[in-house]
Amino acid sequence: MLHLTDIQLQDNKTFLAMINHVLNVDGFYFSTTYDLTHTLQRLSNTSPEFQEMSLLERADQRFVWNGHLLRELSAQPEVHRFALPVLHGFITMHSCSINGKYFDWILISRRSCFRAGVRYYVRGIDSEGHAANFVETEQIVHYNGSRASFVQTRGSIPVFWSQRPNLKYKPRPLINKVANHMDGFQRHFDSQVIIYGKQVIINLVNQKGSEKPLEQAFATMVSSLGSGMIRYIAFDFHKECKNMRWDRLSILLDQVAEIQDELSYFLVDTAGMVVTSQEGVFRSNCMDCLDRTNVIQSLLARRSLQAQLQRLGVLHVGQKLEEQNEFEKIYKNAWADNANACAKQYAGTGALKTDFTRTGKRTQLGLLMDGWNSLIRYYKNNFSDGFRQDSIDLFLGNYSVDELEAHSPLSVPRDLKFLAVTLGQKHWPMCSSGELQALEHFSLFFIMAKILSMLPDWSRKKRWTEFVSVESGLAWKIPLCRTGVFTDPLSTSARGLSKAFLQKPALCSMWGEDLQSAPCSCLDHLLAAGTALVIIGSSSVIKT
Repeated sequence: MLHLTDIQLQDNKTFLAMINHVLNVDGFYFSTTYDLTHTLQRLSNTSPEFQEMSLLERADQRFVWNGHLLRELSAQPEVHRFALPVLHGFITMHSCSINGKYFDWILISRRSCFRAGVRYYVRGIDSEGHAANFVETEQIVHYNGSRASFVQTRGSIPVFWSQRPNLKYKPRPLINKVANHMDGFQRHFDSQVIIYGKQVIINLVNQKGSEKPLEQAFATMVSSLGSGMIRYIAFDFHKECKNMRWDRLSILLDQVAEIQDELSYFLVDTAGMVVTSQEGVFRSNCMDCLDRTNVIQSLLARRSLQAQLQRLGVLHVGQKLEEQNEFEKIYKNAWADNANACAKQYAGTGALKTDFTRTGKRTQLGLLMDGWNSLIRYYKNNFSDGFRQDSIDLFLGNYSVDELEAHSPLSVPRDLKFLAVTLGQKHWPMCSSGELQALEHFSLFFIMAKILSMLPDWSRKKRWTEFVSVESGLAWKIPLCRTGVFTDPLSTSARGLSKAFLQKPALCSMWGEDLQSAPCSCLDHLLAAGTALVIIGSSSVIKT
């Protein structure tokens, strides 16, 4: 550490904070004896040589979150028994009883480390066909030596689209107009068909408003691909279930019932013989692949579990799983916990609509909790997700620290916003060199603005907000009275000020270019008008 510069030492502290941030998120799992990265069906279809491999060698790399950290140990077979793959997602196991028959019920969600990230910065697919927020969820039953499982997947709409945070509650999604969507789309589903078999897409997004173009794009891509292995079903969740009519979800379940019977589930008897295999999966999605998606997945999983338990003899003929109150409580809470885990890892808060998952009905309290979680999501998505995205990129090795670099991306000034305030230069402290010292802290500026806003406004006439485009930078003018005193800067310029604090990822450029600061020469016309410039969120200075 002695050879590092002060800037590098500070960067090291930030990098360490990023690693700690990732590790402090719940949902990391490992096993010394069981391969958590593979489904029961994949494990049953392997060779003896595969079974002899170490857990690290045979792991499904999509779900190995510590792969980058183990890269040096991977080349040393003699230490593989000490190098265990770590899964990120959710796991719960319960010993249950129905009709006096005991069985183990397990739920595993595996988050992909390919195209991993946070809600608004990671959407759609990449050039290799990896979908954002891709999660494989497996429901397992162990009973008297027999084992059954049912697998579902979720993932972002597999076209090239983005939805960058911009302080709006719901930023408008944008579909890339120049990308080769079919190439990425086909790569995605080619791999899905190889791994899982038939694909039954359940698209739950709105079929009007800002989500409509994505629904249309998805449907068009499926039609253009023309694969007999892919079936597309669009179900406008919010339209069908409006006014708390969540009983209408039965419309979708009835629509896919025959398809689900065809896909079946995986079952191995006590002798280890495969009785049935799952021929494909439901691939569900909404915009985030969280709240609406989890509700539908829990209902499909219950229907499959009903069939499995009847076949295993746990449920009697004619019995319904919903009637088993003790198990139903375990089942609903587990799926709600799964929803919360997936949501916290991607969106930063617990899931919405979990009152329905836990109780089977929508409640007013649930609506209030959804509102609270939505507010927290809004704050995190706009003002802290840049750090979260950088943390994930660093942990997964998408960005590697180079000791030879004098400056990391963390120390490069970026995303500067200019706030133009019509005040004489006498109102600002001047450096001896004639430089205008930029305000460094957001809170300091607001305190000053609030004090000035308390002063009397003799003219009662305001100069309304003016938006000025300055090449690649942005500038705002705050409403001022004729005397040059702030009249109400907090209410009229909060949006412009807040934009300066949108926290964007710094380490990887793949998540979008940051707005660059405007060159000083482009601001001459503002300075000539007697305008003082305040750079929010930067310690830089502008020469005048």
